[in-house]
Amino acid sequence: MQPAVRVEATSDGRGCFLSVRAQPGARRTGAAGAWNGMLKVAVAAPPEDGRANEELARTLAQILEVRASAVHLVAGVRSRAKRFRIDAAPATVEARLAQILAQGA
Repeated sequence: MQPAVRVEATSDGRGCFLSVRAQPGARRTGAAGAWNGMLKVAVAAPPEDGRANEELARTLAQILEVRASAVHLVAGVRSRAKRFRIDAAPATVEARLAQILAQGA
C-alpha cells in the first residue's frame, strides 16, 4: 500500500524532503490530512509578505517535533504546493506523520 504522504530521503540519508499543500488564511493552524501524497497544513496567516510561509515552517516543526531551524523551504515560495527539507531521519519523520494522520488530521 502506498503511504498517504511521501517522504524522500536526502542523498546523505541524514535528512528528508517533504511535500506540503499549504492552506493559508485558515481558521485553525495545524495538520489537515493528506492530499495527493502531500501533507496538508492549514495556517491562519494570510499569504502576504511571506507570513504564511514562516508560520507554515514553524507549524511543520511543531507537527514533526523538530527544531524550527531544522525546517527549510526549498521550493514553492509563491505556490500552495511546497517542498521542505527536514533535518531529521526519514524514518523519524515517517513515524511522526503516521501518528498525525492516524489521529485523523
